[in-house]
Amino acid sequence: MPPSDAPSVSSSNDAPRIVSLLPSATEIVAALGLESALVGRSHECDFPEGVSRLPACTESMVDARAGSKEIHRSVSELLARSLSVYRVDAERLRALRPTHVVTQVQCEVCAVSLSQVADAMADWVGATTPGERVGDRPELVALDASSLEGVFEDVRRVGAALSVSKRAEKLVAAMRSRIREIGDAATGAPNRPRVAAIEWLSPLMTAGNWMPELIEIAGGLNLLGEAGRSSPRIEWTDVVAADPDVVLVFPCGFPLERTAAEAGLLRSLPGWERLRAARAGQVYLCEGNQYFNRPGPRLVETLEILAEVLHPSRFAFGHEGEAWMRLDAAKPAAPSRPVKAKDFSAQRPGRAPGQPRATGDRKTET
Repeated sequence: MPPSDAPSVSSSNDAPRIVSLLPSATEIVAALGLESALVGRSHECDFPEGVSRLPACTESMVDARAGSKEIHRSVSELLARSLSVYRVDAERLRALRPTHVVTQVQCEVCAVSLSQVADAMADWVGATTPGERVGDRPELVALDASSLEGVFEDVRRVGAALSVSKRAEKLVAAMRSRIREIGDAATGAPNRPRVAAIEWLSPLMTAGNWMPELIEIAGGLNLLGEAGRSSPRIEWTDVVAADPDVVLVFPCGFPLERTAAEAGLLRSLPGWERLRAARAGQVYLCEGNQYFNRPGPRLVETLEILAEVLHPSRFAFGHEGEAWMRLDAAKPAAPSRPVKAKDFSAQRPGRAPGQPRATGDRKTET
């Protein structure tokens, strides 16, 4: 990396000390070459694999091991009582002496919010205004992506805050190039299957934000959620009326094996077996936790997964079993060979193990 784009520091004592409280932000920081500057993380940050050694500064107030319905009930009860879904460990955060804290302003359900971080630093000396550092308080970097363009802007925002804007532009350019390459290849597909994307199982929610864009780029026709809008609740009758050619299922924060374990919720829906996608064996369970739900560099791999599922005769990236499986399969397949795709960080992206999150790293409606 050119010296002109190195972080602006004058001594080792001035080196950035970053706490990331959002999984996608952690991946952005690492992809910008600053993984070694991370000193703390959220309890949900699990990629790149090395970040798991860092102290966690947050915890969930919801049992992530519970089922979809129970998780939703717990979150709703907390919000009804004006309580947070997460807790910030203010003492640990302060002990880490961060120069930058990266969080989000999307949704208080999805991850620790900016207001929670500001409250945790209420008795620190200095300002808590995003983009400003005064006294012993770190600079707060708040991310707010709800679209692909928003993801690119978040990469630039992190790059600017950490004085590596040129690296951020290179990362955005690489992501755009790969997205364009896959999109161009998908354009020549003989058909565009109609797709219903399910983001939560009980209650049913469809995917909004960046997912409708990715489905369209991958050569599908998105049926339910809207690009750039929060992921809404839907009725089962909405899915039946749409009668999609393909159903994609990636509950927010669930790893693939957890989604497979809850597949019975789909089969129990009235008239499930009459749905066009179910009859044709075109229902796919996908890795939401590591790919679909994280608005960061690995959305490029999410696009690869989508293209591979929707147009298997044109795309074969090797994600099957590791990042997606057919609903008809009794168990997730064994992990496949390493994915042959462009690497956007120092490590080979792949699904890291971890507990499912209560709702995930994306904006949703409650």
